[in-house]
Amino acid sequence: MKICSLYGAGFYYIPGTDTCLKVGGWVRFETGWGYNGSFTTEFFNNNTNNRSTNEMPWRVKGTITFDAREQTAYGTLRSYAALGVSNNNNGANDIVANYANRWFIQWAGFTVGHATSFFDFYSIGGNQYGFVTASSDTGDGGWDVFGYTAQFGNGMSASLSAEVARRTKIIRADAGSLLNAGNVGAVTGVGPTGANTVSVTGVIQPSNTVGGGYGGHDMPDIVANLRVDQAWGSAQVMGALHQVNATYYGPSAGGEASGGPDSKLGFAVAAGLKLNAPMLGAGDFLQVEVDYTKGASRYSNSTAATFDMSKYDGTTFGWGFETDAVYGGTLAGANGSNVELTSTWALNAAYTHFWTPALKSTLWGSYREVNYNNSANAMLCSGLGLGTGSGTGAAATAGCDMDWSAWGLGLRTEWAATKNLSIGLEVLYAELNSASTPTGTIALAGNGTKPAATYTVADQDQVAIRFRATRNFYP
Repeated sequence: MKICSLYGAGFYYIPGTDTCLKVGGWVRFETGWGYNGSFTTEFFNNNTNNRSTNEMPWRVKGTITFDAREQTAYGTLRSYAALGVSNNNNGANDIVANYANRWFIQWAGFTVGHATSFFDFYSIGGNQYGFVTASSDTGDGGWDVFGYTAQFGNGMSASLSAEVARRTKIIRADAGSLLNAGNVGAVTGVGPTGANTVSVTGVIQPSNTVGGGYGGHDMPDIVANLRVDQAWGSAQVMGALHQVNATYYGPSAGGEASGGPDSKLGFAVAAGLKLNAPMLGAGDFLQVEVDYTKGASRYSNSTAATFDMSKYDGTTFGWGFETDAVYGGTLAGANGSNVELTSTWALNAAYTHFWTPALKSTLWGSYREVNYNNSANAMLCSGLGLGTGSGTGAAATAGCDMDWSAWGLGLRTEWAATKNLSIGLEVLYAELNSASTPTGTIALAGNGTKPAATYTVADQDQVAIRFRATRNFYP
């Protein structure tokens, strides 16, 4: 095969064509302790924290990449695909899954397909192994985008993109409706998808599926950024608009007749900075991103769609709801509420120092806060039996506060044993500052090995350690 030198090392001409192809990939092994059975959802996802908890998951992944490029009258035409296989083993049978996390086309400034969000800046995978909350980074999983990037020269660029909506869930909360069968009281309400609420963590998961409580996917998120990349580093400001459209006030059966709240437009804004610091060490750099969202929580925590925060420690329990919005009441009762948007803000920062060209350490930290306005807080508290009324008539009992936050610190050290083999170890500490109740206790249903009981509400923390070995070839 003939070498193609247009696009760097590793490309060859596909015989009989003007298209250059590079085949690459990587293989990774990792294990750790303190991860609650998963390196994806990690330690604050329904962590019973007892002898039934899988503290030491094992995961092996392998990915192969295909990068095809050719020249056209409008610049380089590129298509890229990354396909892989992954397992997650907790001492039983391997759970093996095939995946494809990249497949996109780039041409004449356009990027179309499954790439990464144009909102992304801070890199979780580039700076750390574990996380407390996953920042806005769509990371390894990628995201569906239809974007255009304009280059202005001198490292300046701007992008505009239509992207699949980043949804967490919308909670419909009426008096007592978030109590499950094992709690004090009965199931008196319905979940936002029309089914009875169920207990996943022992508290309340009105719908713990991506987009739970949302109406149809009627519009994409609109994402824009302005970016500069120069010798000193890079910086980006970005924003997103996100439709928050709930279903109905009533259950799915006859739901249309019950009416529903008007849709609202949520948003996210953020700024990121990467500063190279060669004066402290060749290759050293600092990376920071700060995010603020309203009705678009997944832009401050990209994993927010898949689980609420929750962890037990003996007879104590801490939790926090991940939502985009809350609503309740009915038209018939003249107390149907608006969709009350959830606010969040987050800070992620990391500094990487090279001790030698082959040995580096990264110190990282993150903080994220989730806040509900008075109306949303009253509806959630009433839904838990910690207040009265529904919708616009909801009132929280003094001391019931659904706001919560999480923060953490980590230290990762990696050794480049060879040019394409890295071996690393990370230790981290994470803390969940729980939502609170008037009495400082909460009655929970039975949850696996945790019995139905009244638990003390308390902040929760976790220490975890993780080992990883990665062999790359032509990324």
